[in-house]
Amino acid sequence: MRAVGYFRERRGDGPLAEQNKAFLEFCDSNGYEAAAVFLDASPTPNEVPGFRQMVEFLRNQRERGFLLVAVPDLGGLGDNLTESARRYFQLSGLGVGVVAIDGSDDLEDELLKRWAAARGNGRLGERVRAAMRKKAVRGEALGRPPYGYRIGSRGRLQVVPEEGSVVRYIFRLYLKDGLGIRRIARRLNEEEIRTRRGRLWSMVTVRDLLRNRAYLGTYSRFGVRVPASHPPLISPEDFRQVQERLDQRRPKSSDRQTARFLLSGLAYCGYCDNKMIGVTRRQSWRRRSDGEVRSALYRYYQCGSRTNRGLCDYHTRRAEALEEEVRRALLNSPAQDSTAAAEEPPIEEQGKQLRDRMRRLDRRLEQFLDAATSGRLNGERLRSQGVEVASQRLITEETLAERQRWAQMRATAAERRQHQRDALARCREQWSQLTFPERYELLRQILERVVVQDEGIQVSPRP
Repeated sequence: MRAVGYFRERRGDGPLAEQNKAFLEFCDSNGYEAAAVFLDASPTPNEVPGFRQMVEFLRNQRERGFLLVAVPDLGGLGDNLTESARRYFQLSGLGVGVVAIDGSDDLEDELLKRWAAARGNGRLGERVRAAMRKKAVRGEALGRPPYGYRIGSRGRLQVVPEEGSVVRYIFRLYLKDGLGIRRIARRLNEEEIRTRRGRLWSMVTVRDLLRNRAYLGTYSRFGVRVPASHPPLISPEDFRQVQERLDQRRPKSSDRQTARFLLSGLAYCGYCDNKMIGVTRRQSWRRRSDGEVRSALYRYYQCGSRTNRGLCDYHTRRAEALEEEVRRALLNSPAQDSTAAAEEPPIEEQGKQLRDRMRRLDRRLEQFLDAATSGRLNGERLRSQGVEVASQRLITEETLAERQRWAQMRATAAERRQHQRDALARCREQWSQLTFPERYELLRQILERVVVQDEGIQVSPRP
């Protein structure tokens, strides 16, 4: 398991260098591999470049094994509880766990405790939690049951035969048939097996199911763990072997290089309209002539639907060839008229709309937390709805930041057109001298989107 550290400059936490040292000691004592550290010095609600960089890193690392994010404590995620909750669920939505270096067992439980106290509902919330804890000790299920179970007449989990068969099928595919998580998701989707909510399976949903100890017959809630509280679906030995294999399936150290791709977030599959993701693979072979072992590193773009859900076909393009094709297409594209941009709402109005949406999403998250602390919303529903709202908030934040960057570049239509001409000139005349970050930013200044098909591409320059 690899760990990513995230630290903010806060009063009482000590210098960022000391926090980084504590993170490395935490990884060493827990057997984690320190993958990266991201820092925010003097952060403000709208200026957290370290957190933004970490989000981008985690998105690009989905194909490189499982990660978790380590923070000093819950408050290390934000200046207030709403901000901490939002970022906790944003990270959860990326498929990574969040742990506290201070030893807190469950940050979600810690969040609910602090939320109940901060909202002036501390005593009521604690009474509700105490009553729910008593129910958990008796083996009575709280909230929405895990896939494969339903809540029976006595409040205990009972097996849903159809779903239970799917759970056993997934464990068998992973343990006995040797299929990886991606291939399992693809198999389930191809066989038209859906999740309880009728959705497609993804790598994250399959992984979380394989990690769920509820299938051992153990019920866990509010720090209470009750063995043999309900019928198991998986034997302890099979579950143990699955966990060991999940922990072992990570890249070799020689392949753990952070690789960025120029077209990340810009390239879309022309067949399913999902984003193309950058993939790096090292392949080795033995030459017949002399038996010498050779290896090479290959970089290419692949459809995200194929990667995460096993859907769509095997549409891939070599990275260097696709990036050069995009550059040539941009240079050959006709000059863009500014009328479309003139028809858009003013940047100030767009910014106000986005900030209003962010406030509304925060209020929804606060309502979910209020419902959870009062016992009206169970943990699974809180996670599901919290992740959904926080992910929408993250997209809105990124859209606002992009609009603000774009607003700075297009103060007037004439300046915008001149900027486009200058950017294209740099693309034509200075490309070979530009560094990767310079090329990366340049493409985002002039390119809106590129649709990739096997036989060609279609580029959409920014208006």
